[in-house]
Amino acid sequence: MPSKKDMDALVDHLVDGAESAEDLTAALRALQKRALEKMLNAEMEEHLGYEKHAAEGYDGGNSRNGRGRKKVITEAGTVELDVPRDRDGSFEPKVVKKGQRRLKGFDDKLISLYARGLTVRDIQAHIREIYDVEVSPDLISRVTDQVLEDVKQWQARELDAVYPIVYFDGFVVKVRHDGPVRNRSVHIALGVNMQGKKEVLGLWMTGSEGAKFWLSVINELQQRGLKDVLIASVDGLKGFPEAIEAVFPNAVVQTCIVHMIRSSTRLVAWKNRRAMMKDLRPIYTAPTETAALEALEAFEEKWSDRYPSVARSWRDNWSRISPFFEFTEIIRKAVYTTNAIEAVNRQLRKATKTRGVFPTDTAVLKLLWLVIDKISRKWTYPVKHWDLALQQLDIHFPGRVPLEEYNAP
Repeated sequence: MPSKKDMDALVDHLVDGAESAEDLTAALRALQKRALEKMLNAEMEEHLGYEKHAAEGYDGGNSRNGRGRKKVITEAGTVELDVPRDRDGSFEPKVVKKGQRRLKGFDDKLISLYARGLTVRDIQAHIREIYDVEVSPDLISRVTDQVLEDVKQWQARELDAVYPIVYFDGFVVKVRHDGPVRNRSVHIALGVNMQGKKEVLGLWMTGSEGAKFWLSVINELQQRGLKDVLIASVDGLKGFPEAIEAVFPNAVVQTCIVHMIRSSTRLVAWKNRRAMMKDLRPIYTAPTETAALEALEAFEEKWSDRYPSVARSWRDNWSRISPFFEFTEIIRKAVYTTNAIEAVNRQLRKATKTRGVFPTDTAVLKLLWLVIDKISRKWTYPVKHWDLALQQLDIHFPGRVPLEEYNAP
């Protein structure tokens, strides 16, 4: 194995000898060709049991039988290899298998580009421009379809028995169904586990929402092992709180305040929005529910004449808005808004917005899973002050918080 110093010297030699990016890419292809052929020759020696030109090769048994030409697509472009052959055709190389036309790194590159939201045609043009390699749209689709089995296993995996906090949210994508383009709602569940780390529990797509759909989602989570949810933070979708309570009757269902504010200002004139948002703030930042109701009364006195539906919506939804007042500031910040899941959705929307219209629901789920798999690798730290929050949750929900699982290996 070359030392780091030797490797650095080799890299410096390649870079110094290249006058352009094309020269450097060509040098990398040559280096890759040399390395792959050396590994293939080593595999042949192991297969035959003797080195090249050894006396054992002249005893009439199996021996080398020249070379065959083979082109493989790599991250550096197309590389033409001289593949050693044996006389009885029993040699089965492992580094570049028979019939293999692409190295794994190249497939990973295609999947990575797809995960960034590029269309199949965009990926085709990118590969052609950067690597001077022509790949068909069908090949790109087949390569990215390799993750579908991972998606299936991920969506069916077993969940923890208890998630102290679960956020539910969704967004809309356009999918072509039998010709017409239709809006499809993508729904996502994001849990905070006993270690305080975020975990996407699942993705679901539907054309129409309702209590029946949400009940099927919650039932699926239960069938996958989820036994208890302490706090469920939702975005105000109709029928969702009832579906959660039907399966987890002891869960506290909290409507996201951010969504309440958005829905309150959606039909408000732009010149009045800033003032209204300022007057709404004392409601959801009040130290107690009593103080919040007093702030709501003051809001009604000022805005009911011009925007009666806004104050009425807060009154009508108060039983779903007010639960977070029971908790301390540490827990309130974690549950009164779905900011945690909003951050996830922003990255999912970023990947989908460049696509325009998806051909199938499967294409949507494939892309979203790749994005989730990428961003979830960064979730290595727990929620801020999670140890204190967990202690407070244990007091508020006696007997329902399995503290022995906290920081369990």
